[in-house]
Amino acid sequence: MTTNNQKQILLIISGGIAAYKSLELIRLFKKSNIAVRCILTNGGAQFITPLSVSALSENPVYTDLFSLKDESEMGHIRLSREVDAIIVAPASANLIAKMTQGRADDLASTCLLAANKQIFIAPAMNVEMWNNQSTQDNISTLAQKNIRIIGPDAGDMACGETGDGRMSDPAIIFAHVQNYLMHQQSLAGKKILITAGPTIEPIDPVRFISNHSSGKQGYAIAQSLADAGADVTLISGPTNLRAPTNVTFVPVTTADDMHNACTRALSSAPHDVAICTAAVADYKMASPATNKLKKNGNGDLTLTLTQNPDILKEIAHSPNRPQLVIGFAAETENLIENARKKLISKACDWILANL
Repeated sequence: MTTNNQKQILLIISGGIAAYKSLELIRLFKKSNIAVRCILTNGGAQFITPLSVSALSENPVYTDLFSLKDESEMGHIRLSREVDAIIVAPASANLIAKMTQGRADDLASTCLLAANKQIFIAPAMNVEMWNNQSTQDNISTLAQKNIRIIGPDAGDMACGETGDGRMSDPAIIFAHVQNYLMHQQSLAGKKILITAGPTIEPIDPVRFISNHSSGKQGYAIAQSLADAGADVTLISGPTNLRAPTNVTFVPVTTADDMHNACTRALSSAPHDVAICTAAVADYKMASPATNKLKKNGNGDLTLTLTQNPDILKEIAHSPNRPQLVIGFAAETENLIENARKKLISKACDWILANL
């Protein structure tokens, strides 16, 4: 039973050894007073039982599209509509392919095709299956359809191989979905600009200056704000990350590229917030070489550098300044003192400081 204000999710458990992790995921949702209805595919039932799923979820488990009992109790259309979100965990390569193709040949794929709620998938499969171009194409297609992809993680697998393909930890999946349920549409109508990742400043055609940055922090912030209903533009330097879903993504390379993209975004429409997480290189070559620089024989090389535009400071002083401007200070010493100086010199509203 669910109360009027209780959130409810549909959990689809497909085939794979990772299906056992879904039992922990059910427990986490129930512990947070989120009701769980479950579909267990034929493949999933090879690894866990309907009885264990039903006992933990405290609800009937649905398995068969053509079950008279299941359809009379909760038709497949209602099953996908009377929830706040849908999670597929684990999401097998086969079910991911079905979702991409729009197939509806079992209860799980039919509910997914009929769904009008946010869908999350947590892929789990062999590393070679995950890396196969067909799977990667399918994942890209689903991401473009605003399906949220959580993971997979890298590590040892039941098949004995190691690499990407492990289903993300249930606590991670739970955190993604809970964040969506808690903040759904709380930022609707807000327009937010985010910078992320490093910038790359060429020395010559094969060498460059850059800062260490994975981009993960900015991408996670962008996804969380989009989950809360904000209109998010993410301007990112080169990373190995998949672009967040439901976000306007602008890839750039150099600090000048990022500066120009920010200027265009702010001048095109008023923004409520700017969050500058990017690790922008402070310096660039005054004149990048057009050909590869060769060793000169004496072991030394002198580079003439010039400062890059201060993107955070310019946003904070812009005539199109957002109401809230947030910067980040990564320091190796005197954390609080240096962060306070940066807060004043950049004229931003918040500084997030970390060693």
